[in-house]
Amino acid sequence: MENTRGAAAPTSRMRVTAKVKTFVLDTNVLLHDPQSIFKFEDNNLAIPVEVLEELDAIKGEQSTERGRSARRVHRILQELLPDSRSMHEGVELPNGGTLSIIINPYLMDGGRKSPAMDRLKAILPDLSKKDNRIIAAAIFVQERFPPPTILVTKDVNVQLKARAVGLESEDYLNDKVPETDEEASYAEIAVNIYELQRFASEGMFEVEPETAKILSLNEYVLLRSDEGKTMPARYYGDGLVRRLKIPDFVKAPGGVPVRARNLEQQFFMDALLDDSIHMLTCFGKAGTGKTILSVACALHQTHDDHSRYDGVSISRPVMALGKDIGFLPGTLEEKMKPWLQPYHDALEVLIPSKPPKDPQFASKKVSKKKNKHRDDQFIGAAPPPPAHNGHNGNGNGPNGLVKPYERLLKSGLVEIEALAFIRGRSIARRFFILDEAQQLTPHEVKTVITRISEGSKIVLIGDPAQIDNPYVDARSNGLVYCHNRMKGQAIHAHVKLTKGERSKLAELAADLL
Repeated sequence: MENTRGAAAPTSRMRVTAKVKTFVLDTNVLLHDPQSIFKFEDNNLAIPVEVLEELDAIKGEQSTERGRSARRVHRILQELLPDSRSMHEGVELPNGGTLSIIINPYLMDGGRKSPAMDRLKAILPDLSKKDNRIIAAAIFVQERFPPPTILVTKDVNVQLKARAVGLESEDYLNDKVPETDEEASYAEIAVNIYELQRFASEGMFEVEPETAKILSLNEYVLLRSDEGKTMPARYYGDGLVRRLKIPDFVKAPGGVPVRARNLEQQFFMDALLDDSIHMLTCFGKAGTGKTILSVACALHQTHDDHSRYDGVSISRPVMALGKDIGFLPGTLEEKMKPWLQPYHDALEVLIPSKPPKDPQFASKKVSKKKNKHRDDQFIGAAPPPPAHNGHNGNGNGPNGLVKPYERLLKSGLVEIEALAFIRGRSIARRFFILDEAQQLTPHEVKTVITRISEGSKIVLIGDPAQIDNPYVDARSNGLVYCHNRMKGQAIHAHVKLTKGERSKLAELAADLL
């Protein structure tokens, strides 16, 4: 073997056996999971030097998770590769594998020719692009070492380009949940009418051992008799299901009553109001009521001095489709307004503003029918925008009036902020709602959950079918991963909402478009 730098060095520690594979890591894998270096068992791991260049460009992002991940990867590599010799020869990892930094001699001036590199240049001629150079490094490893070489990347386009030049490529699979058929939102348990009547009177029911084996702790079920009678329940373990514990409605201080509009929302409300559930995950398409029910139940539990929680925190990742948030003009509050406005809208719905009375109409009374209609309205999903009431975008009208929910924000009872500012905090005695959780990586969700202190509750909601983050998918996003790993834990519950309640049009659009 020639005496070239990097992985081709004659003293390379790469293992060559029939069972060992060589994985070449792309930059996005390391950013997605800095600990991925230790998760390839006893195989060879190779990192192209171009990856170090990309990490170097990203590490300066002080306020982003990408920047933090890049700096964390640098610290890990510094510990594993402390000197020049280890960089060139590679090192053995604690899990039995090896780690090497790849410097591709085929791209150097005067480097020797290679049929594979000639093919690469014919298909991907622009080698100034980092992605193409990383693919070239993987091809170099593939040519020089007998074990199968696989480029691991979360960029689908890079996977396709690698396969086009004859290189095997795959996604990072370590934190992907198992591929399963579409699961139902809840299970049904067949009972006879007498068992259902006993459950209705006693509030509990013992299921068959075979049924108990397939149920997870805190899983929601529907008891159904042959006559078509049904009752919702929750599995508490030890073969017992119990009746749901939900009030007729929940209500924010000074707000309107909110009731569940369907069975799945009853499940969701039960988990939101149960003090023994410290973490709740919820899947649901647009318009199913995820946000409005979460906020309503949270405010319902923070309305007096005897409340379990001191306040409500609402957050979401800033996942822009175009420029980063720093590109937007204005103050931080003005920059954040487009992302946090949905929660102001939800609060406006739950605690609507009363328009100022015109003196000439002061003596007129609203009909009892209209008042009753307003008090008894069902709110299971975000309704249409509130009627114009003379207020401007800051909550203050021409007469200096403040919207009712603005008082909750000013007092600190409710706080709404971007997820980027949560790191370093310790969140105690708060009802924490993390919306759009499907946009996060498992590592980012772990970072958030580890901020939750004793006495707090966290609710992760989102739609796994609506993902804007290019480096996660329906099986690897933080929301799905968290549900999969926490399933069956006593302090965790999961609910899936499928029925849209915003409007018939919204539900059709979510299903058909």
